[in-house]
Amino acid sequence: MDRKTKIVAFYLPQFHAIPENDEWWGKGFTEWTNVRKAVPHHKGQYQPRVPLNNNYYDLSDIETLKWQADLANKYGIYGFCLYHYWFGGKLLLEKPAQNLLAHPEIGLNYCFSWANEPWARTWDGKNKQVLMPQSYGGKEDWKLHFDYLLPFFKDDRYIKEDGKPMFLIYKSASIDQCQEMMEYWQELAKQNGFPGIHFVETLKKWLPEKRELPFAAKVEFEPTGAKNISQLYYHRIRRYLIRGINSLFKLQLPENKKILFKNEVKKSLQNLSPKGTYPGVFIGWDNTARRGLSAIYITSPTKQEFKNYLTEKIDIGKRIYQTNYLFINAWNEWAEGTYLEPDEKHGYEYLEAIKEVLDKKQ
Repeated sequence: MDRKTKIVAFYLPQFHAIPENDEWWGKGFTEWTNVRKAVPHHKGQYQPRVPLNNNYYDLSDIETLKWQADLANKYGIYGFCLYHYWFGGKLLLEKPAQNLLAHPEIGLNYCFSWANEPWARTWDGKNKQVLMPQSYGGKEDWKLHFDYLLPFFKDDRYIKEDGKPMFLIYKSASIDQCQEMMEYWQELAKQNGFPGIHFVETLKKWLPEKRELPFAAKVEFEPTGAKNISQLYYHRIRRYLIRGINSLFKLQLPENKKILFKNEVKKSLQNLSPKGTYPGVFIGWDNTARRGLSAIYITSPTKQEFKNYLTEKIDIGKRIYQTNYLFINAWNEWAEGTYLEPDEKHGYEYLEAIKEVLDKKQ
């Protein structure tokens, strides 16, 4: 096994306007719209999040992709895992990936994670106030989807394992004929000169896949440590009680309490996954920009805390999971408070932490 660590960062393509978001959220809506309007609900909470030098970029601008690629390469990021939105033939937020494909001079490795949730007004993928429903169809639909992805798979920059394009599925449990679809894609891949597809299951500890599907690997999607059933019920009851108090007394109490980064890291390091899993890390979590008072707020780490966490997860990956991949949540999830891009508070600290860890280990 190649022992060189390959760090892949999840990447959100929501930072450009599209007609659908104009209709659903108002003219000119992008993820920055949510980010700018966020307000703190806890003492010391960093809201709104402000990109360094007010760099509220537009992902439809190819110069933004070039800047991101240069930044990632400078600090040792191996590649991006772009969220891919496909709804039975309907695409959303596809422009950044298509721009990347059209500009081979941009030196950036990448792969896709099919974020196969319905789009909902609550930003949680639940079937309430659905804006864009999700459907999966049969062989005809699966081939249409594969054919769209094929030019990306053929790109030399597309991440491959043993010649097989890497493709993550976010919620395989939602796809009734998932095995049939995966097997069909394997056939199509071989017909197009590949040895197959390297399918990766996204681990969701609060919504596990109960079937034995033919995934080549799994990936941790952090933070997941606190999301077991008993704690979910506790947080749900607490949230409803506080929501009732807010409504009755016209208050603005946060519905969830602040969670310390170090406590979530402890769970992340204790709740290990099966051999063959790609380990994951996160950089705090705060989705106040999307969820307001009902947000989950995990404090941001210091640079040293993040270095320690990253170092341990890389070691776990190589020693226990036996892989050199590591996935970070995320490159640019600004509205969820977990991002590597520089901001006004932390600057380049987290990118520097990655480079320092990699320089020490390799």
